[in-house]
Amino acid sequence: MNIKLIAVGKTDQKNLQLLIDEYQKRLSFYIKFELEIIPDIKNVKNLSESQQKEKEGELILSKLTVNDQLILLDENGKSFTSIDFAAELQKKMNSGIKTLVFAIGGPYGFSSDVYKKAHGKIALSAMTFSHQMVRLFFIEQLYRGFTILRNEPYHHQ
Repeated sequence: MNIKLIAVGKTDQKNLQLLIDEYQKRLSFYIKFELEIIPDIKNVKNLSESQQKEKEGELILSKLTVNDQLILLDENGKSFTSIDFAAELQKKMNSGIKTLVFAIGGPYGFSSDVYKKAHGKIALSAMTFSHQMVRLFFIEQLYRGFTILRNEPYHHQ
C-alpha cells in the first residue's frame, strides 16, 4: 500500500518544514509515502468561502485516481488513540487498498463533492491547529503508527 497526504497551501515556516521532512524520511523506511501540496488559490479575497472550497475541492479531487481511498482530516471525524490508529492502518493494508489518500483542506474545510468522494473522516484533536502544523502532527502519527505495528520502542504506553 502507498500513502499520500494532499494538503492545500505551502508550509512557509522553515522549522515546521524541517520537522515534516524529518518524519517523511523516517516514514520512508516503512511505506511509500508522498506529500502533495496544492498551491494556494489565487485572488481568494474575490471569492466567497464556498467558492474557495469548491476550487480547492476540484484540485484535491483531480489528484485522485479511481482506485484511491480518500480519508479526510476533519474536525468532525473519528478520533483515535495512536494504538487504534495503528490498528486502522493495519486494517487498511490488509484490505488490499493500493493507495490510501489523506487530505487536509483549506481554511474553510472541504467542498461537498470532496465529502461525497471520501471513505471516512479522522479528527486529530478536538482543538484547532494551523493547517501547517496538522501536516507535521499527521505525518508524525503515521510514523508512530508504523513503529507501533513493528513493536519498535518509539511509542510508550
